[in-house]
Amino acid sequence: MASKRERETNKGLGEEELDAEAKRQRKDEESSPPSAAASIANPLSGLANNYADIDEEEYYDRKGKLSTNERRNDGSQKNGNGYEELGDSDSDDDDSSEPLYGGRRSRQIEVRKDCPYLDTVNRQVLDFDFEKFCSVSLSNLNVYACLVCGKYYQGRGKSSHAYTHSLEAGHHVYINLRTEKVYCLPDGYEINDPSLDDIRNVLNPRFTPKDVELLDKNKQWSRALDGSSYLPGMVGLNNIKETDFVNVTIQSLMRVTPLRNFFLIPENYQHCKSPLVHRFGELTRKIWHSRNFKGQVSPHEFLQAVMKASKKRFRIGAQSDPVEFMSWLLNTLHADLKSSKKNTSIIYDCFQGELEVVKEIPNKGITDKKENGEDLNKNEKNSDGATERDAFVKETSKMPFLMLGLDLPPPPLFKDVMEKNIIPQVPLFNILKKFDGETVTEVVRPHIARMRYRVTKLPKYIIIHMRRFTKNNFFVEKNPTLVNFPVKNLELKDYIPLPTPKENEKLRSKYDLIANVVHDGKPGEGFYRVFVQRKSEELWYEMQDLHVSETLPHLVALSEAYMQIYEQQQQQQ
Repeated sequence: MASKRERETNKGLGEEELDAEAKRQRKDEESSPPSAAASIANPLSGLANNYADIDEEEYYDRKGKLSTNERRNDGSQKNGNGYEELGDSDSDDDDSSEPLYGGRRSRQIEVRKDCPYLDTVNRQVLDFDFEKFCSVSLSNLNVYACLVCGKYYQGRGKSSHAYTHSLEAGHHVYINLRTEKVYCLPDGYEINDPSLDDIRNVLNPRFTPKDVELLDKNKQWSRALDGSSYLPGMVGLNNIKETDFVNVTIQSLMRVTPLRNFFLIPENYQHCKSPLVHRFGELTRKIWHSRNFKGQVSPHEFLQAVMKASKKRFRIGAQSDPVEFMSWLLNTLHADLKSSKKNTSIIYDCFQGELEVVKEIPNKGITDKKENGEDLNKNEKNSDGATERDAFVKETSKMPFLMLGLDLPPPPLFKDVMEKNIIPQVPLFNILKKFDGETVTEVVRPHIARMRYRVTKLPKYIIIHMRRFTKNNFFVEKNPTLVNFPVKNLELKDYIPLPTPKENEKLRSKYDLIANVVHDGKPGEGFYRVFVQRKSEELWYEMQDLHVSETLPHLVALSEAYMQIYEQQQQQQ
């Protein structure tokens, strides 16, 4: 019951004032936050989901994105990079959408140029190579990194995991992994201090077009926080349990200058929604960044994108073939990057060539007659051997290629006089004859046929691989034959016929080796390493996961080469 004073006060108010007061109370009740029990769906992530923790700038930025993206029936939408984000009720960021209009969070976040806790930032423990997931709720929405201990936490509201961590551990400086803004918790103000720019550059390395042009001219070493030195572009990659096949492939592709330059500038592929493309770009920028906190890079995020895109065909913990992975990666990147109007991309610009394929399939009618012992008629038989030619149906076609497979001669079956295995050697030019348009290659799959190949278009970068492994029903066998190849000035026109160049064009058929992938050990049990060239100094380096060491050019050719990348010389012939 209302008190006597309230009744007297109400008597003095007009009906209009009472109605206004009632409306104001109802509005306050509607704008108040829901109870914790009503909004917590996940006991792990519920704490971070009940409190707004985004300022107006972030809110309107998100609203703008929502207006350009399609909303799905289940309340979810995709952001600019193609990742799914939950609806407003599930995100710590989005929880501020209604209060901003209701008036609860309309105030701006305070920005300070100095913070008393900046001296607690520990750059030694910061590692941004791993997936951006909260270490408590395992959510990838609105994640902050603690700049004191390096752990990831979700949100910065008063009941968020980051806020709780700031009170329990006394760690007060956090960076938003998406917006790169730095905040002080539990105070809640934003820190704007230029001393934190180096952390932002490690989180998201940036390159200007001028920086990209100077990469192949830079001979300067960089120094990590632990005092070790490293060469930008020549950093080691962590082997995350049987992932050396990924590491050698990535290190090889980093030598392809146009491909590297394309992925160093995110604006070149910002329209693409493929997570694989963006993770590959991030890895490229980290490998070539000159101000890293450590002298190696972990491809963890890229591997997660590979596992998802390949439907676990390539996964952590299972050894795979770098040739298969290279083929899959190039085709997938091309499919994600190509424009709708033209079937082209930076992948095809670098690696696509063209073959003329002559396929001879057995003529079933003649073959059946020969098998049954029947005489061939005059049209099928003559003295100059036309019978054999007529026994095959010839088909000629042109097909594009990204890689060329070379067949190795079979190894000897017996040991030499000294009871040692004979390791044969073969010149690269001998096995290149497969593409001279005359050498016959017998194939049995998908059906028996005789194939002849001739190169009709040379790419800027040729990827070749030696077929070292053969599989049967029982085991995998490795061919140990050594291939003798030149490191510089591989002249293809001396060994295979090449197309006549068009008018005002020069035939560029001379290539230099830039990457050589090697397999050591038994099939299924060995490991991969790669020799790569550093253009700024024309030196060769051997790279095996985290180990990077300079080597001599003649040692590159004394290995069991498995996959190679050659770069076309651009000077006029």
